Amino acid sequence: MIVVSHRGPISFTRTQTGFDAHRGAGGVVSGLAPLLTGTGATWVAAAMSEDDRAAVRAGVAHVPGLDLQLLDLDPELHARHYDVVSNATLWPLLHGLFDPVRRPCFDRRFREDWDAYRTVNEAFADAVTRTADAGATVLVHDYQLALVPGALRRDRPDLRVVHFTHTPFCTPAGIRMLPDPVAAELCSSMVSVPSGFHTRPWADRYTACVREVLGPEIPVATFAAPLGPDPDDLAAVAASAETRAAAGALAEQLGDRAVLVRVDRLEPSKNIVRGFAAFDLLLDERPEWRERVTFLALVYPSRQNLAEYGAYRTEVVEAAERVNQRWGRGDWQPVILDSRDHYPTSVAALLRYDVLLVNTLLDGLNLVAKEGPLLNQRDGVLCLSRTAGAFDELREAAIEVHPFDVLQTAEAIHGVLSMPAAERAARSRRLRELAGARTPKLWLNDLLTQAR
Repeated sequence: MIVVSHRGPISFTRTQTGFDAHRGAGGVVSGLAPLLTGTGATWVAAAMSEDDRAAVRAGVAHVPGLDLQLLDLDPELHARHYDVVSNATLWPLLHGLFDPVRRPCFDRRFREDWDAYRTVNEAFADAVTRTADAGATVLVHDYQLALVPGALRRDRPDLRVVHFTHTPFCTPAGIRMLPDPVAAELCSSMVSVPSGFHTRPWADRYTACVREVLGPEIPVATFAAPLGPDPDDLAAVAASAETRAAAGALAEQLGDRAVLVRVDRLEPSKNIVRGFAAFDLLLDERPEWRERVTFLALVYPSRQNLAEYGAYRTEVVEAAERVNQRWGRGDWQPVILDSRDHYPTSVAALLRYDVLLVNTLLDGLNLVAKEGPLLNQRDGVLCLSRTAGAFDELREAAIEVHPFDVLQTAEAIHGVLSMPAAERAARSRRLRELAGARTPKLWLNDLLTQAR
């Protein structure tokens, strides 16, 4: 088996004596790495940093139990593939985040950037072509590598290839924003193999886009397979000394107050600013919660080299400060904003929440919405955006949130904080059952079934 993803299972940091290896971030890594380690599987990924590239050149980019192949791509070419096309074009397109009055605007420079995107995808496909045995199964992941399936179909038709997209997919109106040749190339590649998504609505959108771009008669093989957290991995992190230390620090900060928690990447689709607006409205219209509840927002940086992400980070900080300046009293800081990327602290927060807020604008899945119920020890209840991919699985026990309606969100938070203990316990118990129903192993089996 060959896994192909942009970010690999290991990243490297140069030290005075060599290189330190750290587990990579993201749901693909957390879901697949424990299952594939020791199986002899191959994992093809990009060397993401200069230290990764140095480790490749030094011949030390290895991971026990896996055949890791990190591609040492030209940094400028890689930046155009990743920053310009993947993150600044395809990500907002797939999440419906473009402001069509101003963006996108595709000029000749974008055509050159798309050439770079194609070249990087070809480099991944070439690595697979050189590595794969006859008839091997190849699992290609996400929008950064959407042209790999077509290249493999062209060069290695013997391979059993599946492509899985971890984001939502855009509407037909969205795909038509792309230049026509780009939209056709993207759809032609993806439709050449079975294409999977975390939910059926994203799969249906993809099918509609393919038929809009390539024609109504085009056959489309697609499937929905939601990913679930690894309960053993979560339990191990929860029991670690780092998480215990983080939990102790949070207990000192929070005292005996109720806790509203969010854990997100700091980027526009997560809707963080409206979350603070809803909390501000809750404190304004429900004065009984002043000094009795703290909003713990763990929002770790993402893609800060892109101007819109840096600007959004500023908006988030300013929104938190406004709430604190308006409502802070004595030893009570209404919003605690933590922008460190520190996983043990995130796990400690999920152990402790009374309300978990996931008010995302649009999400392929949102694994935090499942991790929280599996970890929580306080009968916490999830307030979940109806536009998160995980909503269909968890809607029975979660409290629905309208991502654009901050008044409704404030009332949802109030409803959970006011909920009778017996109902909280019942919802929490049912959320745990629903969140644990899908494991990484089941998800992997679904992908392998589609490949066969």
